[in-house]
Amino acid sequence: MPRRKAKDQESILSHPIIVRLTENQFKKLEKIRIESDIKTIGEVVRKILTNRPIKLLHKDISMNQPMEEMALIRKEIKSIGVNINQQTHRFHISQSDTERAFHALKTSETYKSIEPKIDRLISIISKLAEKWLQE
Repeated sequence: MPRRKAKDQESILSHPIIVRLTENQFKKLEKIRIESDIKTIGEVVRKILTNRPIKLLHKDISMNQPMEEMALIRKEIKSIGVNINQQTHRFHISQSDTERAFHALKTSETYKSIEPKIDRLISIISKLAEKWLQE
C-alpha cells in the first residue's frame, strides 16, 4: 500500500543538502540543539536559515537543593497524613472511651509533628519567591 501524499506539498523536506563543517561550527550547532527543545541538528539549521526563533532552555542548578528539600518534606507530610488517617480509622472503630481518648491523643501528637515541616516549607517557598521576584 503506497504512502498517502501530504496535503501541503511545500512542507515536505525533499531536497537533502550535504554540508561539511569545521569541528567548532559543528560544536556550536550541537550546543544549540542540546540547550533547546530541538531534536536534530538539521532542524537547527532549518530554523537558522528561515530566521525562526530558537528557544533555549536554561536550568538553574541553584534550585536543585531547595526542590529536593521540598520533595522530601512533601513525602514526610504525606506519610504523616497516612498515619493520621489510620489513627482516625482506629478511633472510629474503637469501642471504649479510653481507646478513643488514646487515639485522639495520638492523632493530636501527630498533628503537632507536622507544624515544623510546614514552617520549613513556608520558609523555603519565601526564599524562592524572593529570588523569583528579583530576576
